[in-house]
Amino acid sequence: MKPEKKLDDYISEWRHYLQRQPSLRQGDIEELEDHLQSQVEALVDSGLDDDEAFLVAVKRLGKIDAITREFAAEYSERLWKQLVPAGEKGFISSASLTDSAMAAGLAVAAAIAVKLPEFFGIPIDGSESDAFFYIRNFCFFVLPFLALYFGLKRKLAAVEYAVLSIPFVMGALIVNLFPFREGSHTEILASLHLPIALWLAVGFAYSGARWRSHEQRMNYIRFSGEWFIYYVLIGLGGGVLMGFTMFIFGSIEFDAERFVNSWMLPCGIVGAVIVSAWLVESKKSIIENMAPVLTRLFTPMFTALLIVFLLIMAWTDSVISVQREVLIGFDLLLVLVLGLLLYSISARDPEASPGLFDLLQLVMVICALLVDVLALWAIGSRISEFGFTPNRVAALGENLILLVNLGWSAILYARFLGKRSSFHPLERWQTAYIPVYAAWAWVVVIVFPVLFDYA
Repeated sequence: MKPEKKLDDYISEWRHYLQRQPSLRQGDIEELEDHLQSQVEALVDSGLDDDEAFLVAVKRLGKIDAITREFAAEYSERLWKQLVPAGEKGFISSASLTDSAMAAGLAVAAAIAVKLPEFFGIPIDGSESDAFFYIRNFCFFVLPFLALYFGLKRKLAAVEYAVLSIPFVMGALIVNLFPFREGSHTEILASLHLPIALWLAVGFAYSGARWRSHEQRMNYIRFSGEWFIYYVLIGLGGGVLMGFTMFIFGSIEFDAERFVNSWMLPCGIVGAVIVSAWLVESKKSIIENMAPVLTRLFTPMFTALLIVFLLIMAWTDSVISVQREVLIGFDLLLVLVLGLLLYSISARDPEASPGLFDLLQLVMVICALLVDVLALWAIGSRISEFGFTPNRVAALGENLILLVNLGWSAILYARFLGKRSSFHPLERWQTAYIPVYAAWAWVVVIVFPVLFDYA
């Protein structure tokens, strides 16, 4: 039988909920908590018990604070259903309408930005050099608008906007002013790693400039996973829309393929980034139920895949090829495994006891570790035989970074399963390691071109 919650537990749960909201700063939370405490004390003095006083105080505070009202609504089924007015969930506030209009405006701005180079003689479907221009600069057509969206929502100060602009300006100067040889490996590597570095920079805006906060980093991990789900769903719907567009115009012998490829596709790709972020922000209660289900669905599948791969590799005495495409594929696989681990951690109740799914997660991490070690051995052998190249060094660094993350994650997970530690160290390890990925991405973008003579 579970012990009854005390008033301090309720307030702690309420405080933890507020700390997960990027729009609230610590000072705001402390002010709201003081207000809640005074309300509770007054109600207790009037004769209510602790539980009743807390519930009434939350309801009263919810009338002046939208986030507390959302907290009450989220927990209404099990704690205070009778205290939340029935019509509130259906109420569309002016702030919600403003947020929708802002997201739509920024999505249109991103779509205009991706078409703007065509007015300067750089068509999307032009020459190979034009294609490389779009590859290098793709993230600048959308991520600054996403950062601005969160900056406006979190009400960043002018100095925080200035700090946020630094990585974007620096990245734009590097990829456009460095004397890359046409189609060089370092140009491709910089183009692949810059979006990673800038996506993490967007996290600064998402967190309301509180990037050092463990809770805010974990919130951004949750957001990234939820955003990816929505983006894929929008992409699937967009693909159907484009298919039907060409079909219906084809029925009257009008070729719409150029319009689809030159307008609908690029504008849809960048606009959907903003729309997906808006959906995550405005529909959290829906997607938070979907994402853990998907994690539980795909974790066993990828665990089985890795186990079968390792068994066949041992049975056939095969080695991993170190061609560029193969290295990229293995890195993507390991990143995907890490993503499943990260998102399952972010969706898990840290106070829950170890279970079967935790054991499955540990098996998946150990299998990924073995695959990473085999990939590192193959890369090292290739380097010792043929020397260093940008692709091999990039793959070596990325696999070493993944090795450290997965290795320590396996140790922390094993300690948790053995009940020698709580779940919190594993959670904090993941958020603390995020800057390592950002630092490596910037190394590839800035140092590799110079180190390898822009080849």
